[in-house]
Amino acid sequence: MAAAIPATLIPGDGIGPEIVDSVVAVLAALGAPFAWDRQAAGMAGIAAAGDPMPQATLDSIAATGLALKGPLTTPSGGGYRSVNVRLREAFQLFANVRPAQTLIPGGRFEQIDIVLIRENLEGYYVAHEHFVQVGDDPHAVALSQGVTTRVGCRRIVEYAFDYALRHGRKTVTVVHKANILKAISGLMLDTAREVAQAYLGRVAMNERIVDACAMQLVLNPWQFDVIVTTNLFGDILSDQIAGLVGGLGMAPGANIGRDAAIFEAVHGSAPDIAGKGVANPLALLLAAGLMLDHVGRGALAGRLRTAIDQTLNADGIRTGDLGGKATTSELTQALIARLG
Repeated sequence: MAAAIPATLIPGDGIGPEIVDSVVAVLAALGAPFAWDRQAAGMAGIAAAGDPMPQATLDSIAATGLALKGPLTTPSGGGYRSVNVRLREAFQLFANVRPAQTLIPGGRFEQIDIVLIRENLEGYYVAHEHFVQVGDDPHAVALSQGVTTRVGCRRIVEYAFDYALRHGRKTVTVVHKANILKAISGLMLDTAREVAQAYLGRVAMNERIVDACAMQLVLNPWQFDVIVTTNLFGDILSDQIAGLVGGLGMAPGANIGRDAAIFEAVHGSAPDIAGKGVANPLALLLAAGLMLDHVGRGALAGRLRTAIDQTLNADGIRTGDLGGKATTSELTQALIARLG
């Protein structure tokens, strides 16, 4: 019997506890080796410890180096920073990996298989912002300062090329705006060109200006294999790519650092449907598959993805957002039956 792998489990807010319970049940049926340490964050963290990111949760992730989390809500007002940004910074989770693959045929786009790798710690999301008062208006001018480092660029581009090699992918497309943002985006492009030299003959590199990339993702998404880009562009393009395969309900995410990795559904907490038993757990299930890959349990990840495919397409069991009528529980039980 495989040794247990300690992992932090964060149920999250809104529909988070429902989809986390679904995923835990499916992983148990799969025989996944995780030994869960449940911790609170987001609104649940405030209720438990007065902080959306309690120290106990941070300590747990530091100890396990591995976490699966449901969607978290950052409280509005009160000066709270984004919980997700705090996690990325606390554990230096520099790479945000967002795969998008067609699971249900018959949609507007068929056979999509794109992986977007987003730099997670720099760019315009480091939040060096302030206002300048003019006359009586204290918010007359807004200024924002982004930060890009050559070290950060090299780290994320090397990760993207190494990812392509590990997964048998042929091309990395670097997305930028160096024609206008010559420093903050130009540094990314220049560094990528340097890194690409070490992969000649193994992985090809393409370049796309971000607005052209956005258009081409709609006109001909099949030209893309692995995309690597900066924080802001990656945030936008990853949601666009999720739209090619049915939306954020089908979009898993992995946040990878040197010493820790956190896996998540990238959609929000959806408080409007919380407690109704209709939430789609597939994004978090797919994230759990990435987590299994990460810990070297690729065979289990493959079984999980096969069960998802069979449940959706052979059995026709789908939640309402996918055109079906199944509840969260019904989809969960169908997946468990397939794994049995």
